[in-house]
Amino acid sequence: MAVEVRDVAPTEPAGPTEPPVPPDVPPVSPRAVLSRALAVPLVLGLVFLLPGVVAALPGPGIRDEAYWLQLVLTGYAGARLAAMTLTVRRRLIQGSFWMFVYVALGVAPLAQAVLGQTPTPVVGTRSDLVLATTLSLIGLVAYDVGVLLARHRPVLRNRAPRRTASVSRRRLYLLVALAFVASALFVVKLGGPAVFFSSRQEISEGIQSSGVAAADSESHVGSAFLRGFGTVPALLAFLFLTRWLVTSRAARRRPLVLLMWVGLLGVNALVNNPISNPRYWFLTVMFSILFTAFPKSPVMYRAALAMGVVAALLLFPFMDRFRYDESGHRPVESESAFDPLVRKDYDQIGMFANTITMVDSGTGHAYGRQLAASTFFFVPRSIWHGKPLDSGVRVGQWMGMQNTNLSSPLWAELWLDFGPVGMTGGFLGLGYLCARADRRYTVRTLDDPRPGNVLAIVIPVVAGYAFILLRGPLLQASGRIGIAMVCLALVTTFRSDPRKLLH
Repeated sequence: MAVEVRDVAPTEPAGPTEPPVPPDVPPVSPRAVLSRALAVPLVLGLVFLLPGVVAALPGPGIRDEAYWLQLVLTGYAGARLAAMTLTVRRRLIQGSFWMFVYVALGVAPLAQAVLGQTPTPVVGTRSDLVLATTLSLIGLVAYDVGVLLARHRPVLRNRAPRRTASVSRRRLYLLVALAFVASALFVVKLGGPAVFFSSRQEISEGIQSSGVAAADSESHVGSAFLRGFGTVPALLAFLFLTRWLVTSRAARRRPLVLLMWVGLLGVNALVNNPISNPRYWFLTVMFSILFTAFPKSPVMYRAALAMGVVAALLLFPFMDRFRYDESGHRPVESESAFDPLVRKDYDQIGMFANTITMVDSGTGHAYGRQLAASTFFFVPRSIWHGKPLDSGVRVGQWMGMQNTNLSSPLWAELWLDFGPVGMTGGFLGLGYLCARADRRYTVRTLDDPRPGNVLAIVIPVVAGYAFILLRGPLLQASGRIGIAMVCLALVTTFRSDPRKLLH
């Protein structure tokens, strides 16, 4: 009797332990592999075509060492972004990292160098700009080295199995209740729903008039807590319910779950819309929802990265329309698609150069004080006398700028605190952690279809929030991180009782 022999694809062992030998994830479906007809134009467009178009723009920019280093950085970032887009395995955090680098540290500064215009004045010498570009490139190489180290991390075969973090059903209901109450308090404090569809300027004025943050105070702890608790619990509760509905047929049959999901959809449309929130936070909202609703779709992952670059270059600068009311609004006038890149948010390389100039002028490195202020963001200045300002404000005040709401990219943050060695080591560790997180997310989302998989929510949120962390300043970004950690701790349990978990 003939016996049919079938090839069985290797799969991951069940349970929380990680596979002992590579490859570290199961085989992927054919849909995950992009055809050569699409892959080749993508690589050529990101690495050569778009930088070449920018470099060919007519402008009075100087073609010196800074220009050529910027061109190399753009090509390097384009190659890495293409690799993230073409990979058969979704790497959410790394993909977000390289998308930010390609746009904010690559194409935009290259356009500024060609056109001879910068959104923020570079007060130092040309050598400081050269050094800033060189250090940015060194940070990217260190990041990739960290990724390689994570890929070749030795496996401990005899280690004890880890307990799996899951979402408690009762605690999730508690988070949903907290989201409704906190968002309702946020709306009431600002004077009603109408203000959320006016402008960000009116939101800030509403927070000032609510008495939570005094207008003459340097501490923004009160306003950060009000904004954070009004927006973060609503987003996280919505993401947990979305995954529950996506992965569980039983949940879709429960009227209570559907009712909560619809209610939180309305709450997020109110408090997390692009009119009342900074654009980077709205990107976080959209990326986290997209990757949570489509956790296994390689098509959606590639579309998010590819369209993210297009949106950042063409649409993102014009979304500043909602920052001010009609009296303070200045329409963006541009003769080409690249003109907004020299007028808006892409001042990261220039601010890094200004940070280097400030340190060299005699202020010196902070040796961890800036990082300590970001870590203990919740301590008000009335208690912590001499608490450092966020790095962007500090550099802006040193420059004599009237508007000190400036960026401070992670490269500048690490340089200001720890110098070149600390910055390189920081990006080495960052690359390692990002690669480990992406790897674990890929394995757990493929092998663990549980609705209560906490990691399936955490990684999409981190991938979206990476834009804010990379742009900086860290002190401004810390508030929502702390609130998100409180919300995650609230719903997470390590018990294995299926009656108390999502199913």
